[in-house]
Amino acid sequence: MRARRVGALVLVAVLALAVSAAWAARLDLDDDDDSDVLDELLAIDDEEEEERGGLDAGGGDGGGAAEAVRRAQSMVLVLDNDNARRTVEEHAELLLLGYAPWCERSAKLMPRFAEAAAALRAMGSAVAFAKLDGERYPKAAAAVGVKGFPTVLLFVNGTEHAYHGLHTKDAIVTWVRKKTGVPVIRLQAKDSAEEFLKKDQTFAIGLFKNFEGAEYEEFVKAATTDDEVQFVETNDRSVAKILFPGITSEEQFVGLVKSEPEKFEKFDGEFEETAILRFVELNKFPLITVFTELNSGKVYSSPIKLQAFTFSEAYDFEDLESMVEEVARGFKTKIMFIYVDTAEENLAKPFLTLYGLESETKPTVTAFDTSNGAKYVMEADINAKNLREFCLSLLDGTLPPYHKSEPVPQEKGLVEKVVGRTFDSSVLESPQNVFLEVYTPWCVDCEAISKNVEKVAKHFSGLDNLKFARIDASVNEHPKLKVNNYPALFIYPAEDKSNPIKVPKKLSVKDMAKLIKEKLQISDVETAAATDNSPPPENVKDEL
Repeated sequence: MRARRVGALVLVAVLALAVSAAWAARLDLDDDDDSDVLDELLAIDDEEEEERGGLDAGGGDGGGAAEAVRRAQSMVLVLDNDNARRTVEEHAELLLLGYAPWCERSAKLMPRFAEAAAALRAMGSAVAFAKLDGERYPKAAAAVGVKGFPTVLLFVNGTEHAYHGLHTKDAIVTWVRKKTGVPVIRLQAKDSAEEFLKKDQTFAIGLFKNFEGAEYEEFVKAATTDDEVQFVETNDRSVAKILFPGITSEEQFVGLVKSEPEKFEKFDGEFEETAILRFVELNKFPLITVFTELNSGKVYSSPIKLQAFTFSEAYDFEDLESMVEEVARGFKTKIMFIYVDTAEENLAKPFLTLYGLESETKPTVTAFDTSNGAKYVMEADINAKNLREFCLSLLDGTLPPYHKSEPVPQEKGLVEKVVGRTFDSSVLESPQNVFLEVYTPWCVDCEAISKNVEKVAKHFSGLDNLKFARIDASVNEHPKLKVNNYPALFIYPAEDKSNPIKVPKKLSVKDMAKLIKEKLQISDVETAAATDNSPPPENVKDEL
């Protein structure tokens, strides 16, 4: 209990710091200071802990704490097994946070949820707010659709909307307002525009003289469809120029404003919903996106399919950032540039493993085509000239894909070791028939299968037109080797390497040898002569 109490106090302290300078830039908000709103939100956990602590210790009745909870519940409802479903049904608009006390992501989201709730309340939103400890009340969680932690759900007249955006206050506020019928913020005064700019967020701006017409309707449609970027509108050119100084139109204009060096993007397409949405999607990311756990989903789903990654420690990237940014400027909307801090192992390691570069410590540039899964690695020194050439080749399709490979082995042995770089020469271009075993070190059945392959290889060891080989698929790749389950066994006939024969992996040694002789039309006489009358595999103990 003491640990939980300390945790609650720490959370309150962090939240207090997080909002100490907030709300100075509110737009069209009530004049009342909304710090009290946030204080009440934060008081819920604090007062609940006090109440529980008093009861556990046999102290007073916790009346003061209970009263504080009741005050806060006028805004944030604490759901349980008894009231969860009823609460959702009773409110036309309800924003719900489902969490678990042990969940780290829940702990990170809670202050952002509190800030969003306070901001919406101050804006005069009619949305009700609720939280639910899904671990403590699993029945309630199931009843309202909380299936994991954390979960943010918005219920509008009983219809459930799941939030999948960034865990930031502005992102949550924008999403809720759009889902509750406020897709566009209207700005009609210079001071309001100046205050709005202080929010330091990405937004789309539309200038429309009379807020009417087909073009304006398409702008509103785009604002309603897009769940992430805030749309604002004005009919005053002087107000528009505060938000987008380079505006030239007198009557209608659409642009995108970002809080990064490449700040202003002008829309030059047809005033049509799809075109406006496409413009926003392609331009909303900065020149260099810093990859995080929070934005990973947005990076993966970006409409920009070609992505260039720079992997390095933060201090190394300081020397590279301006150069990468300058190159990125020349490939806007065509290649997405992403920085991954290699000190963040949980973020960097999966990528580096994908390229077989787990042990790489120096800055590295790679690329990925999300449309087909092709990978690329820049092997030249990282400088502006080489990076620009790398990206040009990536863009025009002339950059050779990268495939993981171990070093070329020096010895061959009874079962030849094949790596990514030798797959063509050792298998596809070999004049011999090739029996290939594809395995991985973590495969449960691979070791037993490997032993049987070695026994069969020994039996056929004297045949000049047949060789046995194996490849470790965990560290070697080839575009013509597509295997999903391991181990996998194939026969590549000398006369037709493009159509390998799949060999069942559960065959006994005897049946494996029989299949090889049948498919490659090897006679018993040939086998006996090649193996110097060695015992046939029928006499080898079947260990499968």
